[in-house]
Amino acid sequence: MRFPFSREINMRTQIVAGNWKMNNDLAQTQALISDLKKQVQTSNAEVMIAPAFTNLYSAFEALRHTNIEVVAQNMHFAESGAYTGEVSAKMLQSIGIKTVILGHSERRAYFGETDELLAKKVDAALANNMRIIFCFGEELADRKSGNHESVVESQIKKALFHLEYSAFNNIILAYEPVWAIGTGETASPEQAQEMHAFIRKTLADKYGEEVANSVSILYGGSVKPANAKEIFSNPDVDGGLIGGAALNAEDFFAIVNAFNRI
Repeated sequence: MRFPFSREINMRTQIVAGNWKMNNDLAQTQALISDLKKQVQTSNAEVMIAPAFTNLYSAFEALRHTNIEVVAQNMHFAESGAYTGEVSAKMLQSIGIKTVILGHSERRAYFGETDELLAKKVDAALANNMRIIFCFGEELADRKSGNHESVVESQIKKALFHLEYSAFNNIILAYEPVWAIGTGETASPEQAQEMHAFIRKTLADKYGEEVANSVSILYGGSVKPANAKEIFSNPDVDGGLIGGAALNAEDFFAIVNAFNRI
């Protein structure tokens, strides 16, 4: 058995990313960023926020000289064309955005994004030298039926396992149990560690332990200041993809600074 792997040995990047989803107009975005900039920014973790498309450039400019990276919530696989309402990798790069979230459970559920479509988006992002936060996770029915590992394994393999080893230098994985997103429910630290270790083993079986040990795997699912330290203390949990708590500067940085208490 090849897992769990140790963060202490492999020194994977610790990351906390705030996904603001469809929240905050321009004024609200500017106010929240102002609050973020007042927080102590001495965490051991890499910090990211993902505002709405309309506010990306304003956020990027406001945070240009800080340690907070502004990332996109989504992108299209095409370079350009008749895709009304969509945004390409080159468009994101033109305003300074270098990282994109792909495969979020809400994109899968509400917009019908399939593993096959996501593979195309992954390819487009990598072709444009963008970093990816790739999301996946099981529904409650999958967890209750005991199929959660096979569902997660399938999502990873279908979207990512056509890639070369080197591609994983630009990929961050984000495990989000769908039943714990916006519900107030959270996977126990033991459940989070078990799945993260399984994910790392799945990578190791395909690409070897060196690749598996180097990829940061985030947990996304109702992370709060009260539970962040316990979740992040697990050896295979390298940070969090934060939803609701990211909309409050004090809560968000309490989660970011959880790494300082480990």
